[in-house]
Amino acid sequence: MAQGERLFVKLTRELLPQVKDKYPFLYLERGRLEIDDSSVKWVDADGNVVPLPVATINTLLLGPGTTVTHEAIKTATAANCAVCWVGEDSLLFYAAGFLPTADTRNLKAQMALACDASSALKVARAMFAKRFPDADLEGKSLNSMMGMEGSRVRALYQQKAQEYGVGWKGRQFTPGKFELSDLTNQVLTSTNAALYGILCSIVHAMGYSPHIGFIHSGSPLPFVYDLADLYKERLCIDLAFSLSREMAGRYDKHKVSEAFRKRVIALDLLNLIAADINELMGGKGARRTGK
Repeated sequence: MAQGERLFVKLTRELLPQVKDKYPFLYLERGRLEIDDSSVKWVDADGNVVPLPVATINTLLLGPGTTVTHEAIKTATAANCAVCWVGEDSLLFYAAGFLPTADTRNLKAQMALACDASSALKVARAMFAKRFPDADLEGKSLNSMMGMEGSRVRALYQQKAQEYGVGWKGRQFTPGKFELSDLTNQVLTSTNAALYGILCSIVHAMGYSPHIGFIHSGSPLPFVYDLADLYKERLCIDLAFSLSREMAGRYDKHKVSEAFRKRVIALDLLNLIAADINELMGGKGARRTGK
C-alpha cells in the first residue's frame, strides 16, 4: 500500500525532531524495539535504526511484525510511556500495558463526570448534540435522547439505501458468523471494528478509560462505543452503502480496508477524535507524570 494511503507514516530519524511537547502516540510495525546503551531504539525491517525519545511519547502502538525485548518495555515504562498491541494502522486493538506511575488526572476527571448523574447526562447530551445539531435536547432524559437517536439512525440507513440503490432489510450482526450477513452489513461490521480499534488506542493514549461510558452500558467498551457514534455516519454508514453498490454482492476486504483508510485520512480523524474527547471531558489532552 502506498505510504500516502496510510494512517501512520513510516518512522524515520528525520520525523522525530518535528515532535513538539508530548507526542500522544507513535505507531510501529515490522521491526524490533530494543535497548542500546540504556535508551530505546527502533530497528525496522530494512535494518534502519531510529532512537526513540520515549520520555516524550505517551504511548507506543505496536503493530504487525513487531518484536520487543523485556529491557525495552522496562525502559519505556520507566519513562512513563505506555505500550499497546494493535492491528495494522491500529485498526484492531488487542491489549494495553498499564503503567504503575501513570498520571491518572484524565481518568479521575472521566470517573467524576460519569459518577455524577447530572454531569453524566450533560456529557451524553453534548455527544448527541454533536450528531444532531438541529435537535432540541434541552431537558431530555437519556432514554428520550436514545429513542430519538434510534429513529434517526434507522431513517439514515433507509436514506443511504435509496441514495445508492442498495437493498436494506435492517442492521444484522451475529457474533462469529460474519459471512451470514448481507454485504452492506458485512462492511458495516468490519469498518465499525476498525473504528473501535482506532478509538481504543487514542483513548488509552490520552489517559482515559474505554470502560467508563456515558450513553452505552453493559458492554465491554462503552466509552469507545459512545465516541464511535460521533463518526459512524461519515466513516462507516455511507461507505457501507457506496461499497455495496461497487462490489456487486462480493465482499472484498482489501477494497473495504483501503476505502476506510482514505476516509479516515481525509477526515483527519486522529486529531478530530483527540479534540472531541478533550472538549467532552473538559481536558487539555494526554498528561504525563513528571519524573
